[in-house]
Amino acid sequence: MKGSKHWRVTPVFLIGALTALASQAAAQEGPKIDTGDTAWVLTSAALVLFMTAPGLALFYGGLVRRKNGLATIMQSFILMCMISIQWVVFGYSLAFGPDIGGFVGSLSWIGLNGVGAEPNTTYAATLPHQVFMIYQCMFAIITPALITGAFAERMKFSAFLLFSLLWATLIYDPICHMVWASDPAPADGSAAAMGFIRAWGALDFAGGTVVHISSGISALVAALVMGKRLGYPHEPMPPHNLAFSVLGAAMLWVGWFGFNAGSALGANGLAASAFVATNTAAAAAALSWMFAEWSARGKPTVLGAASGAVAGLVAITPAAGFVGPMSSIAIGAIGGFICFTACNLKARFGYDDSLDVVGVHLVGGITGALLTGVFASKAINPAGNDGLLFGNPGLLITQIEAVLVTLVFCGGGAFVLLKIVDALVGLRATEEDEVVGLDLSQHGENAYTL
Repeated sequence: MKGSKHWRVTPVFLIGALTALASQAAAQEGPKIDTGDTAWVLTSAALVLFMTAPGLALFYGGLVRRKNGLATIMQSFILMCMISIQWVVFGYSLAFGPDIGGFVGSLSWIGLNGVGAEPNTTYAATLPHQVFMIYQCMFAIITPALITGAFAERMKFSAFLLFSLLWATLIYDPICHMVWASDPAPADGSAAAMGFIRAWGALDFAGGTVVHISSGISALVAALVMGKRLGYPHEPMPPHNLAFSVLGAAMLWVGWFGFNAGSALGANGLAASAFVATNTAAAAAALSWMFAEWSARGKPTVLGAASGAVAGLVAITPAAGFVGPMSSIAIGAIGGFICFTACNLKARFGYDDSLDVVGVHLVGGITGALLTGVFASKAINPAGNDGLLFGNPGLLITQIEAVLVTLVFCGGGAFVLLKIVDALVGLRATEEDEVVGLDLSQHGENAYTL
């Protein structure tokens, strides 16, 4: 009887002991890489790269005059090359490396030192660290590319290269760190060091401040510093290929799913929510812009509808992971109308923002950041916060503060860098080169042989 009883009890103890050992071993191993999350974020990285070229390259390239089409496309393409190198060598370390004063990262990850196949639990516990790094690289590529629309058709290629490299290093990397970066929490239980805008509790899911406001205010400064194109606004300067531009806008829409839904950093419900919000806001904004234009000018243009979709994508970017579908419709519709109005005010203020970067990205980015403070809900993302409509007006105040800091830092920094570049190599092409066109004067080629 005793032997029988012993035989019945022993397996229970064995199972319990084995379970405890397995749990202890799993705890010692730490977080495990999830192949589904990894596949989704790598796919998202490719989608964000797709936004720069061919998406933005075609969108901007079709909007300029024929003599500048190739040069405009080249700007987006070469940034894919230059920023990819800058990011790997030191840009990623400045943006996401161990915190220095809440302002910028240290250079301890220079050359991707320590950035390998193991996960970084601070940013993405289920991804190899290099996957997170290369995903963020695509954001670093497209952001300076957005600025090029403001000075299209008049900046020298050498000046463009120098300004873009300096801007990515001294403006983008620090603002990225301020908004998104964090160190691991110390073992003593004290708060982790992090970018000071993130420490405030400001919400930016996928780049409203980091990408769109930073590039938009820099674009405004660049347009003012460089002055107007020869003949603007008296000579007609219509887009030379609207089909290119509309196709480019459609590619941006597709790529934006990687931009926003990829920022969930996993193949999960939050990614699905951000995907739905992104698509819905873009559709609402395109309709909003189209009907506003139809009412104001008597006809709905194809370019207007495409521009509206881009405006909605910009506006939903900071909110995508914090709002539900109905809120995304409101954000898109409001963003489309406000951006349409802003683009129409350009002539009144007299600055030459060639491709409406200010009206779409600066105004759309600000609109989205502020509306995040209105519509955000912890029911959608517990890691976020409730906004004004959900009983927390403090979040809207925080969003306003984050917007103001971004405007001052990025706008002031861009002004200083433009002056430095002008002193070193000169910013603007000569009048003769501008008349001939940047395709021929800067690259010795033509986009079209007729």
